[in-house]
Amino acid sequence: MSVYLDYNATTPVLTEIADLVYKMMVDDFGNAGSRTHEYGVKAKKAVETARQQVADVVGADKTEVIFTSGATESNNIAILGLRDYAEQTGKKHIITSRIEHKAVLEPVEHLESFGFEVSYLDVDASGLVNPRQLQSLLRKETVLVSVMHINNETGCIQPLAELCEVLKDHDAYLHVDAAQSFGKFRHDLTNSRIDLISASGHKIYAPKGIGALIMRRRGYDKVPLKPISFGGGQERGLRPGTLAAPLVAGFGLACEIAAKSWEQWLSDASSIKESLKLALVPFNAVIHGDNTSPFVMNFSIPGVNSEALMVTLKGIAAVSNGSACTSASYTPSHVLTAMGLSSELIAGSVRMSWGVGVKELPIDDIVRTIKTLQG
Repeated sequence: MSVYLDYNATTPVLTEIADLVYKMMVDDFGNAGSRTHEYGVKAKKAVETARQQVADVVGADKTEVIFTSGATESNNIAILGLRDYAEQTGKKHIITSRIEHKAVLEPVEHLESFGFEVSYLDVDASGLVNPRQLQSLLRKETVLVSVMHINNETGCIQPLAELCEVLKDHDAYLHVDAAQSFGKFRHDLTNSRIDLISASGHKIYAPKGIGALIMRRRGYDKVPLKPISFGGGQERGLRPGTLAAPLVAGFGLACEIAAKSWEQWLSDASSIKESLKLALVPFNAVIHGDNTSPFVMNFSIPGVNSEALMVTLKGIAAVSNGSACTSASYTPSHVLTAMGLSSELIAGSVRMSWGVGVKELPIDDIVRTIKTLQG
């Protein structure tokens, strides 16, 4: 069995989380919306416990958390849910970056078709946006700035604190896609200037199909989001449908574990990354991006094609060459393209990502495989 090194795509579910989800499915299976019997009351209690656990990760109030199916749905609600407010106020300008996940870029493009204007923050080979460019792009009619925290392909950590500083005297809403950082980077997301945070359970050892949108109030004012789907009025009317209480509870427990373990996770991941960096030195590997997460490394090796490397590594390590959401398209990575990398480097790029459960990498086997391909 190969070592799984695609944690940025999805993480394994921790045993204690799987046990809780199973118990909720088999024993405490009530509908959290049913309040006339103990089954529903138990499910409701589990949901509210989880809501607090999620809120605690970023220092939010539990009433500011709504559960969704994952970061993609959270992104869509955060972006498309502002449409009515934007049209009513005449603020129809959005700022985002060229390296966002498609779950941000496509909703933004959808709003463009309704007359919204979009400005894009550029990146260079560092993979980082420039806060000064954000300052230059801001207008009085800017309604939303959406910038991811950690890039899913390169692991580049965006300068959130500096972006918040630029926005401190502007009333544009700031949305952060935190799919790759929620629960792993404890302090960056606690900045009260961040209005909207998207999170995904399956990136922090909870099941797929559960996530959250955190909507911070400004004083007593809520972010003026409107629902983008209808029927039932659950989650404060923003996300209708029966809550998947077992998944919600699992996500909550994952957040509680992360709150206790994040420092150890960072330390362990940093050691693993350093071992990979050292192993790749003899091959003149090009590591893409600056200020990157310790949980991932995106690199190219001169003369080695990524597809060939991934195929040859089968049985040794499960790796990828970009976003799992677009891996079937075989088009060049829009992230690496935006960074200005050459077609050769893009064609050779490989992403390895790790987390809990990975104690060490199969370095010897990886080195041997690269040698056979590099000739």
